[in-house]
Amino acid sequence: MLSVALDKLNGVAVFETDGPLLERDFCSAAAEVNAIVDEVGHLNGIVIRARTFPGWESVVSIISHLQFTKGHHKTLTRVGLVTASIAAHLAEVFSTHFVNAEIKIFPYDDIAKANQWVTAKSKDSLPH
Repeated sequence: MLSVALDKLNGVAVFETDGPLLERDFCSAAAEVNAIVDEVGHLNGIVIRARTFPGWESVVSIISHLQFTKGHHKTLTRVGLVTASIAAHLAEVFSTHFVNAEIKIFPYDDIAKANQWVTAKSKDSLPH
């Protein structure tokens, strides 16, 4: 299951997962992210927190994940991966082929630092 918390002020979404990713996770996440984009006009970044790589429930879940990424990758400037998984380094390299965002990995207990890093970029990109 994937939970989504939104920081509308800074245009940041925080995703946390506690198990394999499901098709409905990405449908729900897309609805929430689209709402913030419609309201604020953009999404600066995402913080993804998972102790280990959760995997996907099915091929349909993978397709939903790819569709979510395709639909939102151009609107992001940063993605913070907060994890204890060594697979994150592979995800970091792999995802650079699919997203325009800058990606940075943080230790699992450093979600605050990941939020600060993503938020700092969003504050830098706000109109003065």
